[in-house]
Amino acid sequence: MSTGENEQLWLDLRTTPALLQEIATSSLDDMKLQQVLRERYPQSLVIAALQLRDARKRAAVKFSLAERMWLERVGVEQSTSEVVARHKARRFADCQQVWDLCCGTGGDAIAIAEMGVRVTAVDCLPLATLRTAWNADVYGVGDQIETVTADVMSLSFADGHVHLDPDRRPAARRVLRLEDYVPPLDFMQELTQAARGGAIKLSPASNFGGKFPDCEVELISLDGECKEATIWFGDRRTETDWRATLLPEGVSLTGDPWLARADRRELGRYLYDPDPAVVRAGLVDVLGEQTGLARLDEAEEYFTSEVLIETPFARPFEVLAECANNQRELRNMLRSHAAGQLEIKCRHVPIDVNRFRKQLPLTGTEPLVLFVARLAGKTRAVLTRRP
Repeated sequence: MSTGENEQLWLDLRTTPALLQEIATSSLDDMKLQQVLRERYPQSLVIAALQLRDARKRAAVKFSLAERMWLERVGVEQSTSEVVARHKARRFADCQQVWDLCCGTGGDAIAIAEMGVRVTAVDCLPLATLRTAWNADVYGVGDQIETVTADVMSLSFADGHVHLDPDRRPAARRVLRLEDYVPPLDFMQELTQAARGGAIKLSPASNFGGKFPDCEVELISLDGECKEATIWFGDRRTETDWRATLLPEGVSLTGDPWLARADRRELGRYLYDPDPAVVRAGLVDVLGEQTGLARLDEAEEYFTSEVLIETPFARPFEVLAECANNQRELRNMLRSHAAGQLEIKCRHVPIDVNRFRKQLPLTGTEPLVLFVARLAGKTRAVLTRRP
C-alpha cells in the first residue's frame, strides 16, 4: 500500500465516526465483529479501525485522552507518556518557539504547546505529521502547532530551540547503540552545538555515557520504571551534569558521581533498592552520602542501615534472614519464614528467575521479597518484607 493510500485510509477513518463508535460499543469478538462490519464498510477501513482501537487501549497508560487520539502501535510504543512529556516541557516554558523533531504521535509537541509555546513539529513520515496535527486538536493546542513533513537532517536549527526523539526502531527492529539511531549519533552531537538549546530523548539502556560532553544527562523514572535518558544542552541545561528525576513525585537527585563515595557496611536491619533512574545516572554513591545509607558491596547498588531512613530515591525492605545462595539453605530459610508469594530481585547475579522460583518451597502465606546479590564479594540470598 502506498503512502498516499495510507494517508487516504486515515482520512476516511476520521470521517467515519459511526464505525469507530460501533467498534467501541460492540460486545462481539473481533472475528464476528469484522464479519458484521465488512457488510457495510470496506475491509481495509474495518481493519484500520480495529487497529486504532487496539492502539488507543495500549496508549491509555500514557495519555489521559488516549480514547480520542490518532495512534498506531509502534508510535504508541515509542511515544513519550504525558507525565514525562509535561515534565520536560517545563524547561521550554520561556521559549518563543521550539522545533519538535521526529514528532511521531505528537506527545512532546503537545506538552510544549501546553506551555504556551509555538511548536514546529517535523517528521519524515506524512502520516506522523498528520496524526500530530489531529492529536494537537484533541488536546486543544492545534493553533499552537505547525507540522512540517521533512527529513530533519536537511534543516537548519541555528540559534533555535529543539526537542529530538530519534527513531529507535529503524527497519522495524529495536536498537540500543546511538550509532544505529535515525538520525544517528553524529547528527545528535552536532545538534547540541548548532542549536541554541534543547533536549534529546534516548533510551535509558542506550550507550549515552561519555557521548555528550558539556551536556546534562537526566534519567527520568515514572512509577519506579526508568523511561528515558534526556540530554539537555545549550541554554536548556542546568549546572549539574547528572540528574535522576522521579515522577509523578517530581523530585530530583543531582551530584557528581566521580566525587561521591558512600560508606560500605555489612547488612543491617534494612536493605534498600534504589530507583533505577538513580542507578542508571550513576548517582548511587551520591544518594548514600546525602542520606547516610551505606552500600553493601562495590559491585552492587543496594544500601543498608540499622534504622529506617526515608527517601523517595530508594525503597526500603526489612531484613528477615540471609543465607548462602544454595538450594538447601534457601529452602530451610523460606520454610522457617512461611514464605508464600515470593518476589525475586537480582541485578548482577545471573539467574533465571522463573526457574529459580519453581525450585523453591512456597507453602506458606507470607508475601516476601528475596534479594540475590553480592555482599562483601560473596553471593548471598537475603529474605525481606516490605515494612
